[in-house]
This record gives sequence, C-alpha cells and structure tokens, in this order.
Amino acid sequence: MSDDFLLLNPGPVPITDAVREAMDAPMVSHRSAEFEAVYERAQDGLEYVFEHSTPQEEATSAGGTGLVLNGTATMGMEAAVANLADAESEVVALVNGKFGRRFKRIAERYSRVTPVEVTWGEAFDLDTVAEHVTDDTDLVTMVHNETSTGILNPVAEVGEIATEHDARFVVDGVTSIGGDVFRIDDWNVDIAITDSQKALAAPPGISALYVADRAVEHLDGERAPFYADLEWHLRKAADHQTPFTSAVPLFRALAVAVEQIETEGMNSRIGRHRRQAAAFRAGFAAMGLDDFPTLDDASERSNTVTAIELPESVRENPEEFFDAVAERNVSISGGQAHLDGEIFRVSNMGQLADEQVLRGVETIGEALADVGYDADPAAGRDAARTEL
Repeated sequence: MSDDFLLLNPGPVPITDAVREAMDAPMVSHRSAEFEAVYERAQDGLEYVFEHSTPQEEATSAGGTGLVLNGTATMGMEAAVANLADAESEVVALVNGKFGRRFKRIAERYSRVTPVEVTWGEAFDLDTVAEHVTDDTDLVTMVHNETSTGILNPVAEVGEIATEHDARFVVDGVTSIGGDVFRIDDWNVDIAITDSQKALAAPPGISALYVADRAVEHLDGERAPFYADLEWHLRKAADHQTPFTSAVPLFRALAVAVEQIETEGMNSRIGRHRRQAAAFRAGFAAMGLDDFPTLDDASERSNTVTAIELPESVRENPEEFFDAVAERNVSISGGQAHLDGEIFRVSNMGQLADEQVLRGVETIGEALADVGYDADPAAGRDAARTEL
C-alpha cells in the first residue's frame, strides 16, 4: 500500500472502484426512464444522508427535498442565496475562512450584506453575531465545517439566532455532510449544501442541496439565475429529473456513492471520521506540531479536515516540504489565500482506511525531517495508532 498514490487533499477525495466503474456504463438519454431510475437512487441516498446524519441515525427533518445540481457546491451556494434574497434583502454573512468569504461575495451580487468577519481560523463570538442579526435580516449564511481552516462552526447556535428574527438560514455543509453530525430541524437550517467530491466520496462536478419544506414558500426562482431556479429544480425533481441536460456518468457515480454511505450507516461513518481525525491530530501533536484553528466553547476542530501550522523553520521555504511529501507519492494541501505557506491540510473524508491515516502521519513526519525540522515520524505514527 505504501507505494500507491495516496490522496489526502480535502477534495476531491479518493473514490471506490464501484463508484468509478459506475461511470463506465453505456450512455443513455438524460430524459430516459433509465436515467430517472439513477436520479431516484441518488436522491433517495442523499436524503438519507441529509436527514439522518447523527450517531443514532434518527430523522432530523420533518420534511424536505434533496436536489442534485449540475455544478459544484458554489452553484448551490449561489442558488440558495439568489432564490431567497434580492436587492432589498439584508443578508448577514459569517466569515472566518475562504468559503465563508465566498458566501459573502455571492450575497453581495444579489443583496445588501452585513458581514460578521473574524480572522481566518478564529471562532465567532456569538454575542457579536446576535448583535448583527436583527428583525430586518432576511437571510443568514454560514459555513459549518470551514475547509480552509479546519474549524467546525456553531451552526446550532447561529440557527437559533436566525430563527429568533424570522430569518432564513443557509448552511454550507460541504465538508461535514456525509462525514459528521448535521441536524436540519434542530439547527433551523432552511437550505443545506454539499458537494459530491467531499465527504460523499464521489467524483467532482455535481453537488446537492436539501431544501426544507418550510423554505419553499420563500423561494423566488424568477429573480435567480436561469440555471439555478430552485422552484424549477424542485418541480423536475418530483419526476426524478433536472431542468437541463444532466451529467449522466456523474449522477451514476453519486448514486453508488450515497448507497455505499447508507450501507455503512451514518452511525459507523461518523464514528470512523471522528476516530481518524483524532488520530491525525494525535500524530501531529506527538511530532510537536500545532493545530491551526483557535477555538472557543462553541467551536470545535473539524472531524474531516485537519489544519496544522507549519513550523517557523519550514515556512522559510514551504515548497521543499510539500515536494518531500509528493516524492513519497502522497498528496496534501497547503493553505489558501494569505495562509499559503503558513499551514498544511489533510483530509480523512470518504472511505479512507486506518492504515492510510497512519501512512499520512508518517509521511509528513519524514518530509518535515527532510527539510530540517526535528520530527519523529515513528512517534507520530504510534500516537495515531493509539487513537485508532
């Protein structure tokens, strides 16, 4: 296994042979009964994931619809905002990383935005959030698991604040849904967004939304981009179709991927992701490395993406470190935007085996030692193994 290519980036993540092979079937029309059967399988599996992402797998929504979109999660983010807000709407956008900032930038194209911004990787002060969300607020946007920084944000608390002011609440669950706990109704989420290439462990190119029934009356597809009219998508989904030509092979792959999740069960899947994330953290800590995000009582470390500060000595020439990792046939991610050269990130999303987590820890330790940092890869691996 150690010689095989190991993809530890936080998306796209590795896919199983069955998911990959699903794309090889003969092409069919996207308006055929064969495709409708594929869409139905994908939709049923997605709704299981959206509605049962807890260790007990209890239903977390009184009703809603899963939609598959012919575009990545950024399309889903834009669709949610554009269908719920217009030029007269006030959107409170929470930003503590790249994808919170993306939500804000999308909202700025459609509405009046009141940002709540903190340094990337730091936790939100809930009192400050409460001060910014008022009875004039129409929509609140938030990222649950901030992929760029490895912090798990307090969606439940913010959802309560939004509901107190009768504001809609849209949540990016791109790197949490399918790998960690997500509660639609308990967190007052009106629209949840995820991506195929993250914890769902399908190929990139399509994404998914969950539209809670209570949100439907607030949608206005006429003001949204033509391609992202959610009222139209909901009408077509009732017949297991999309409004436009569907990426048939990607839908097939997604159907298999979500069926694999349901076979594993969200109980087991959440437990596995949490155990592997703890192993990554323990292994890196044993080598003297520091977690990147700064937490408070309401925030937690991600259970799907681990962000670690690069040692000061390595920051002088971070490319050497990343090259040393790549030479071992392992792929990890650096920081985004101004965090480039400051941190590295690894993912345990999808179907990662425990041995691959151990290899990731050891590889990073060896690469750090190559560039002069006093790392003990064996100690890192042993600490990670203890967690596993």
